[in-house]
Amino acid sequence: MFTLRFFLRRLSQGLVIVVLVSLLIFTLLRIVPGDPVRTMLGPMVTAEKAEEVARDLGLRDPIPLQYLRYMGQVLQGDMGHSFVRSAQGASTGGSRGENTFDAANRASVTGLILTTVPYSLLLAAASIGFALIFSVPLGLAAGLKTGKWPDKLALYLSSVMVSMPTIWFGVVAIYILSARTGWLPAIGYQGPSYVILPALVLAIELSPALIRSISIAVSTNMMAEFVSVGQVRGLGRAHMIIHHVLRNAAIPMLNLLGVQIIGLLLGGLFVVEFIFNYPGLGLLMINAVLQRDFPVIQAIAMLASVVLVLVNILVDYSATHIDKRLQF
Repeated sequence: MFTLRFFLRRLSQGLVIVVLVSLLIFTLLRIVPGDPVRTMLGPMVTAEKAEEVARDLGLRDPIPLQYLRYMGQVLQGDMGHSFVRSAQGASTGGSRGENTFDAANRASVTGLILTTVPYSLLLAAASIGFALIFSVPLGLAAGLKTGKWPDKLALYLSSVMVSMPTIWFGVVAIYILSARTGWLPAIGYQGPSYVILPALVLAIELSPALIRSISIAVSTNMMAEFVSVGQVRGLGRAHMIIHHVLRNAAIPMLNLLGVQIIGLLLGGLFVVEFIFNYPGLGLLMINAVLQRDFPVIQAIAMLASVVLVLVNILVDYSATHIDKRLQF
């Protein structure tokens, strides 16, 4: 019963968030300066031709009408067609061919997203895996040895990593590990090895917060009264750490990991994909922004908000199973 109530309540709240985010993005795209038709047709297009294309695309209709029409298409599983990409995948921005803006000649937004999402999921999973492999042992050691050298080492390393801009570190990593040594491929994607370098850059971005969160959560629980009470009753230190300290520390760690995944989705992933020319959702989004490709931007923003909501729901639901008190 609790599970059903939980998911019904959170999914209904999430639906409101997704609708509001999609409406905000949809409206902002249409009120910011600049006309996407000029980008599509090129600077030499006549005003009459630009206006004709804009009307054909529905860009001159009132914004509420455009939004309702768009959401009606989305509910039918149709996210529209790209303004600037042909069905063959090439950009058609600036082209004035008579069939350029026929729906049959323009790439499906759903198809573009389905093509790029697997690459982004692979990169996100690899970066989170690398971050956990590095952060969990270091954070645990720092939390169990508060004030000693593991704690100081974790503090220094996390301080250095959090101070490195992602763009700068990505360029340096490409230069050292790819251009100079040839150890790892860097640009594009031609196999799993192309994921390693961008995943390491993202892992460096994720690790500092994870290290500090783990060390603080473990340290706080180690100083709690239940640890000393358990040891007085004959429970060994290792038993207390594994079965009680880590369990209690898991909730803040889980919440932070959920926040980090969302941050990865909305920020770092897009930047790193652009730096490495990695063919994922982030590169598609950045190119769409540069080309004012409204349908692609709207679809990715909506997808990101859906993932944000689902990650938050799953993290909160997992926390209620770790600590039953959260169910009340």
